[in-house]
Amino acid sequence: MIWAKEETLPRVEIESIQLKRLKETVHYIYDRVEPYRRKMEEAGIKPDDIQSLDDLKEMPFTYKADFRDNYPMGLFAVDKKELVRFHASSGTTGKPTVVGYTRKDLDVWLNNVARIACMGGATPNDVAQIAFGYGTFTGALGLHGGLEKLGASVIPMSSGNTKKQIMFMQDIGTTLLVATPSYALHLGEEIRARGLDPSKDLRVHIGLFGGEGMTEPMRDEMHKVWGEQFFCTQNYGMSELCGPGVAGECEELCGMHINEDWFIPEVINPETGEVLPPGERGELVVTCLGKEAIPLIRYRTGDLTRLFYEPCKCGRTTARMENLSGRADDMLVIRGVNVFPTQIEEVLLQIQEIGPHYEILVERKNRLDVMTITVELVDDRLLDSYAQLSELEQKIKKGLKAQLGLATHIKLVAPYSLQRFEGKAKRVTDLRKDGL
Repeated sequence: MIWAKEETLPRVEIESIQLKRLKETVHYIYDRVEPYRRKMEEAGIKPDDIQSLDDLKEMPFTYKADFRDNYPMGLFAVDKKELVRFHASSGTTGKPTVVGYTRKDLDVWLNNVARIACMGGATPNDVAQIAFGYGTFTGALGLHGGLEKLGASVIPMSSGNTKKQIMFMQDIGTTLLVATPSYALHLGEEIRARGLDPSKDLRVHIGLFGGEGMTEPMRDEMHKVWGEQFFCTQNYGMSELCGPGVAGECEELCGMHINEDWFIPEVINPETGEVLPPGERGELVVTCLGKEAIPLIRYRTGDLTRLFYEPCKCGRTTARMENLSGRADDMLVIRGVNVFPTQIEEVLLQIQEIGPHYEILVERKNRLDVMTITVELVDDRLLDSYAQLSELEQKIKKGLKAQLGLATHIKLVAPYSLQRFEGKAKRVTDLRKDGL
């Protein structure tokens, strides 16, 4: 099923829509967003200079740092009274990236999510169980609203509570699962551990996955756990751009279709900023079209991918982005949550009983991401007191949970136990395998 006619337009018509909306967006952001207007003036660019899509490459980039520097609402183009929703995601210095939606923004967003749900095989007859964490994270409420707009029934389960997840799948008859790929694998194995065969004892046959990348070996493993009838796709988005709804895989599984009438993708050399031709791998840059609350031009996502423009066998003519091959920065994605080492460091440096040296180990155990942070004590006499060690460990865990929004494991070691570096310190070791 195809949700909108814009997904099947000839390329000349897609580009006509893009150019019209690009011109409007450039004028809009220049008039309403002072930080971006300064950038344009420093680059010597006026809104009327944009006369073709090729002119887009002359516009300045927008960075995640711009959200930090203008926290909380310095990049907003509308007054607070025009907003109907706020969301936020992790920031690099403890301040979240705050985004907002007008009534029109919300409608466009959820329509785009309905599109990617259709791409992944969802229909109005589905019962969708959402196992993303609710809150300011855009994933849960984005998929929730998009699936409801499609006409599906929604179970807002949130993350965790595996026992109840399985109970609802059995009792209500869930047909579609929204989750991170790693949690879906964990959930499937828990179902089998209870003596159930998902392909025979449950009705779940569709997975709409996001929050972290899904490799082809992971997709193959998903079929082993859930059964061959289980069709799973991944979708792409981030809160700065709108949340989920930027792109998604169709049933041909040949890349993620971008909703090009609302987003213009570019791929650049992350070192030079040069725009690369279709088919070459680089950093994804996205321009949002028609957004009222936070119009964004040339946002550097940090994600590495390639773009393809050949029409798809599914009938869609929109550009496709290859499944992500990594990031241009040092961000970690842990159970769907964006984590920066600097966020962890900020918490640790506020605790007097531990030193400034730490190590982060990320592993995958039982299909779930596990992050262990090893820190040095300032005073090794604490090692003789189990009560004090336990109290300190809980204090660190509580601070990190408040900062990151997820649980961590803490390992306390004696002073000077951790490796010292003469050059750049290697703080992070990621042992998660490509496939699982």
